[in-house]
Amino acid sequence: MHWSPAILYALVAAIANIIGGLFISAKPMLNPKVLKYLIASGAGFMLAAVFLNIIPASLKITNNNSEALMLVLAGYLLIQFCEHTIVAHFHFGEETHSHLLSRSSAFTAAGGLAIHTFFDGISIAAGFAVDVKLGLLIFIAMIIHKLPEGFTVASIMLAAGQSRKTAFLASVFIGFVTLIGTLSILFFKQAAHFALPLSAGVTLYVAASDLIPEVNNGSERTVIPLVVFGGVILYYITEALLDFLIIS
Repeated sequence: MHWSPAILYALVAAIANIIGGLFISAKPMLNPKVLKYLIASGAGFMLAAVFLNIIPASLKITNNNSEALMLVLAGYLLIQFCEHTIVAHFHFGEETHSHLLSRSSAFTAAGGLAIHTFFDGISIAAGFAVDVKLGLLIFIAMIIHKLPEGFTVASIMLAAGQSRKTAFLASVFIGFVTLIGTLSILFFKQAAHFALPLSAGVTLYVAASDLIPEVNNGSERTVIPLVVFGGVILYYITEALLDFLIIS
């Protein structure tokens, strides 16, 4: 078990949430195109990580392909249920139509993002519980979309008429929930093997059903969607670099 690095990397991921919130709660604003590039590259990296590493590792550690794939599906459906049944729907990016968001909708949307970040923390911890390389790859997949998460939750709060302080505190909250996710696996180590395939399904949902639609929704029909493929290439480069460093 490699718990110490898991906690450290979860802390870095949480700080990335907070930094994302700062872009909204304390000027200057982040260039929307930069955010789109982050979302696109993050989606590509996460998809590659899920299909090429996290799911194969899940199948290996459970020794039961049917059980592992059921947990992947359960993770995917869990976020589908949370986002579209029990909390308000939200988009990754800056919400500018303040008249469309009520205070209750903003806080329930923040709750939905908190579920995401909780599983971000679980994913990091479960990855390190299995293998250092897997943990690092999952961390990188998480960190790329952490900035947009913080950006999103802060903008949702401002769009609902909340103060900049409340917007910043919302990003602190989802960052804190990331740490809670990691610590939950630390205290329930036996759950790590079940948490990895479950978090694979959650990561797949975030990449394919949250991030990819944001990439494809807009005037940029060529360059930004192509950045998704750049994210996949980045995954391969990162994996090769980690292999080299770990073997060395």
